[in-house]
Amino acid sequence: MIIVMKPKATQENIEHVVEKLHKYGLEAHLSQGKLVTIIGVIGDKAVLANKNMELLPGVDKLIPVTETYKLVNRKFSDQNTVFKIKDIEIGGGNFTLIAGPCSIESEEQIFSTAKSLSEAGVKILRGGAFKPRTSPYSFQGLGEEGLKLMEGAAKQFNMITVSEVTSVYALDIAEKYLDIIQIGARNMHNYELLKEVGRTHKPIFLKRGLSATIDEWLNAAEYIIRENNSKVILCERGIRTFETSTRNTLDISAVPVVKSKSHLPVFVDPSHASGVKEYIIPLARAAVAADCDGLMVEVHPDPDQALSDGAQSLTPVEFMELIKQIKPIVEIMRRKLR
Repeated sequence: MIIVMKPKATQENIEHVVEKLHKYGLEAHLSQGKLVTIIGVIGDKAVLANKNMELLPGVDKLIPVTETYKLVNRKFSDQNTVFKIKDIEIGGGNFTLIAGPCSIESEEQIFSTAKSLSEAGVKILRGGAFKPRTSPYSFQGLGEEGLKLMEGAAKQFNMITVSEVTSVYALDIAEKYLDIIQIGARNMHNYELLKEVGRTHKPIFLKRGLSATIDEWLNAAEYIIRENNSKVILCERGIRTFETSTRNTLDISAVPVVKSKSHLPVFVDPSHASGVKEYIIPLARAAVAADCDGLMVEVHPDPDQALSDGAQSLTPVEFMELIKQIKPIVEIMRRKLR
């Protein structure tokens, strides 16, 4: 349930409603806009039956929320979520690029990549240190040493960092090195990990599960935001279908669907969506046209020698071509490329 306060409701009115909700064992989450305050009610709303909450001073109306996710719901906040990570603003009229290698492999590799991306205007550097691979014999990442290397590259080129954590153990190590914490597709359903990353109060980059519905994805985000962490970025990265021509199938419709259901920013990862480098730029163009808030792209200085996902990695030159091709579409969508 959502309680919408009247435009002229006083702070005392709002506090009185919150006090009543707490009295009935419910949680209250406030979303205060320029004109109207909305109070999200979390818990068993059945206890409010016959309590006449709509008659309290300052209350305009009560709106039932049938979806299981509440805090990420657009009914809870009609304004799109916009937040800053250092001096980089996510969401709103901004279009943000995140790029870097699938795996951090060496100091030379991550510094070379960071240098080329910085020269291209990219502000957010990605790189994998803990790699959840399908085969236990595949390269699993450099762990903490990789994070140290990425942190050093980011500092030198004035970038911020994002990397995936695969467990609470990895989170304990990674938290001190990262500006943004990524939850990968395989861990979208790891609810204990979602709660733990929410408690860090760092921005969370939440990828959609391989076979997850949109509602399941939004409920995963709800686990994070329930920990009083509203800085969540959703990322569509392709879903598993019957098609074998690509690694996954990019659900381009997820962008407008999620934006109709939620106020959170939505990114697209065309690299994992295709698994084939020749398809990355066309999919990136489509994602921008679908009005996503940004892209995450895998870039490697020498994809043929990459220890993971070389087939879906662009070279720095190819990445510059991607920027060239999406820039006019970004402008048509009335966004600013960041």
